[in-house]
Amino acid sequence: MFRLGTRGSPLALTQAGMVRDALMAAHGWGDVEIVTIRTTGDRVQDRALAEIGGKALWTKELDRALLAGEVDACVHSMKDVETLRPEAIAIAATLPRADVRDRLIGAASIAALPDKAVIGTSSPRRAAQLRRLRPDVSAVLFRGNVDTRLGKLATGEVDATLLAAAGLERLGRHDTGVAIPLDVMLPAPAQGAVGVETLADGPARALVAAIDHAPTHRAVAAERALLAGLRADCHSPVAALAVVGSETLVLRAQLLTPDGSEAIEGTAEDADPVMLGARLAEELLTRAPPAIRALFG
Repeated sequence: MFRLGTRGSPLALTQAGMVRDALMAAHGWGDVEIVTIRTTGDRVQDRALAEIGGKALWTKELDRALLAGEVDACVHSMKDVETLRPEAIAIAATLPRADVRDRLIGAASIAALPDKAVIGTSSPRRAAQLRRLRPDVSAVLFRGNVDTRLGKLATGEVDATLLAAAGLERLGRHDTGVAIPLDVMLPAPAQGAVGVETLADGPARALVAAIDHAPTHRAVAAERALLAGLRADCHSPVAALAVVGSETLVLRAQLLTPDGSEAIEGTAEDADPVMLGARLAEELLTRAPPAIRALFG
């Protein structure tokens, strides 16, 4: 039986179920086994990811299981996958991308946040964007799954929080929060995309490729190429979104200082997603003020 590795959070299991169903439909399989693997990122909830190892905390145990042959493929939220991956592992497929926007929970809009509001978030990008829009607000570390974060908000630990619309929708929380327009807040690179990784040279790669959604794959490739060109890490406040056209992609990106006091944006277009991301990264760093350039490279 084909085995899918995944984290054990409700959202991760939901996404693994989406991949399982797609594989069963594509190949006529009777079942696919979902193997739950607990990651360091799940165990350590009281510190920011950047302080304890970055995005690899979500992937290293899954990578180990894949490389050891304990699973045939692993399911990831692509925004949580580090930019540089082991050569032995390949992104074999991405599912069709969901809503890429952030949702604000706790207020009707960013403008409606109380004076000097405290926002719960673990994302440097969200914290920087909010502080750029509302310099009076402050951000505190908010980790945990969706229910944990919403529970902290309900008990008054913070005034508001931000969560990805895609995750909320996949969990059936269609009415939770207010979607923030893309012209107000660009999302994280690869936000809303579910990816499936396999061994680069194993038989599972072709099996998984049968469920690949090519437009999403190309968009995610462009956004990840931007991150690679910037040499961005978990500390880096970076937002990006690629839109796939009939022949080319249009990639828009924003780089910020952590306090949101400085920011630079840019847009580029190309048919090759990797070249597009690399070119926009170089252009942004060339134009960026020193405070932003110091964050990258």
